[in-house]
Amino acid sequence: MVTEANETTTSKSMRTRQRILDAAAAVLSRKGYAGTRLSDVADVAGVQAPAIYYYFGSRDDLVEEVMWAGAHHVRVHVEETLAALPADADPLDRILAGVEAHLRYELEISDYATASIRNAGQVPEHLRVRPAAEEGAYSKLWRDLFREAQERGRIRPDVDINVVRLLLLGAMNWAVEWWNPRTRSLEDLVRSTQDLVRHGAGAA
Repeated sequence: MVTEANETTTSKSMRTRQRILDAAAAVLSRKGYAGTRLSDVADVAGVQAPAIYYYFGSRDDLVEEVMWAGAHHVRVHVEETLAALPADADPLDRILAGVEAHLRYELEISDYATASIRNAGQVPEHLRVRPAAEEGAYSKLWRDLFREAQERGRIRPDVDINVVRLLLLGAMNWAVEWWNPRTRSLEDLVRSTQDLVRHGAGAA
């Protein structure tokens, strides 16, 4: 029988677990895999370091969860953005909306996305399996966007959409390493990236 006290305890436990995950994402996004210590995560989360092992079996288990969440959440965010567009939205406009959603989520909304992107090449291979599945689904989303736009004449027929897609995703992800809001606004970055797609691959 589930009592009110049990529900309260479970709710508190879930909040603590989420707080630890949020802290790990923040630390990973700044210090990287090699520089992340559980003591740092505990300090940010406001818990004792040994308490982390109640929720995660190891440091790598915690890191894997952050990496997966980063890949999963950015995919869901872009999917929700696209779903909110009119059903008859121009296919090129759908790509441009996806560009803005990706950049804003990565650079303004979520430490998870930043942590996932920055540490993709740092974590051991066994920690990449679950996040890689999410990344594969996300890549397919963009492949479908570009294919539809080209089939409907909104992307030039001579454009290799697989190359453009990979270059675009790589460029957007790399922005976490160089973008500085003090020297360039996010709005300018979004607009420039959209122009790159519109004028670099879009049909006249």
